[in-house]
Amino acid sequence: MQITYYKTPIGTAKIVGDENGISSVSVLDDAIETSKNTPKCLQDCVKQLDEYFKGERTLFSLKLNPKGTEFQKKVWNELLQVPYGKTRTYLEQTKKLGDVKAIRAVASANGKNPIWIIIPCHRIIGSDGSLTGYAGGIWRKKWLLEHENPSTQQSLF
Repeated sequence: MQITYYKTPIGTAKIVGDENGISSVSVLDDAIETSKNTPKCLQDCVKQLDEYFKGERTLFSLKLNPKGTEFQKKVWNELLQVPYGKTRTYLEQTKKLGDVKAIRAVASANGKNPIWIIIPCHRIIGSDGSLTGYAGGIWRKKWLLEHENPSTQQSLF
């Protein structure tokens, strides 16, 4: 496994992967020096994240290789179906997966999502519109949602 660090507006991303794909993207609170020589297998991930934060990319096209149970992978795959700039509730996500009784298991799998931003668990919100549960911190979830769907100033006239 190769590792690189990339500075984002909301923390340092730690990117882990190899020729089989990206296995992990996590956000760190500590300031870590970003990598000078990004491994070849991680360069496209850094480039696409950079484009995302610049507002130039709305869809990632990376080979992903997250480690998890079959159920978790099914949940993460469903997260990939939530479009940029949109949100879905935990209940809506659970219904898409076919079992409304599994809402706690789905929420738990969301929380174990190993690939920050690219598998967009930040787009899942509470049924009442609240920004519930986010491993990277609610302030980051709010930042990401506002980044993807900036509100425009309404004209008074």
